[in-house]
Amino acid sequence: MNWVTVVGHFLWGLWAWLSFGLACLFSLIVAVLVPGRHRRKRLTTWAAKMVFVVAGVRVTIRGIDNLPADSCVVVANHASYIDGVLLNGYLPARFGFVIKGELRNIPVVHFLLRRSGAKFVERNETSGSSRDARQLVKAAQGGESLGFFPEGTFLLEPGVGRFRPGAFVAAIKGNMPVVPIAILGSRYLLPARRWLPRRTNLIVDILPAIAPGDDEFASSRRLAEACRQRVLAVLDEPDLLADEL
Repeated sequence: MNWVTVVGHFLWGLWAWLSFGLACLFSLIVAVLVPGRHRRKRLTTWAAKMVFVVAGVRVTIRGIDNLPADSCVVVANHASYIDGVLLNGYLPARFGFVIKGELRNIPVVHFLLRRSGAKFVERNETSGSSRDARQLVKAAQGGESLGFFPEGTFLLEPGVGRFRPGAFVAAIKGNMPVVPIAILGSRYLLPARRWLPRRTNLIVDILPAIAPGDDEFASSRRLAEACRQRVLAVLDEPDLLADEL
């Protein structure tokens, strides 16, 4: 790779960060000034999409018709820092995303996400985790559409790990279909331990929903594994739980 290419990659990475920073600034202004959660959510969804449009990242959405018209739960693999921004920008604005509770400790981020309709789940404190889980179930029973990254975090190592049960408990309690989503390309664009994005194309593959009444709805564990296997079937990445089976 010659120095011209290296400089070009560096400048594009800075441009990508600038597009993200502008979207964050716009979203913060919206969170402070715009009344009404649905109006704020539509505007922040548009801003998230503009991150990729302005940066020149081509995003292909496959299977959009697999999203039910009514409330549902979507679950996606987690490979990069930008996965949440990607789904927030390219899924309908009615989805509220479930985010790790540690972000409550960053006041500006917490304010922006909360005002944009995000929900938080405490992962390390038992009492907080139980409280947050009850709130998610209540939201699902109330008909809200929820988005989860059930792996909880992502690693530098390629592959799909264990799906935590929270999303699937909420879906069963709320009697809502679950839609698995496979995100392809985000691990290359901005993986763990890397600060400069690399330009690539992204694919969001929305897979057929698993509906209440299907055999997989017999338990949250069975539903989680069914979704995980459907995502693995699309991704060109290994099963990180293969050695446990």
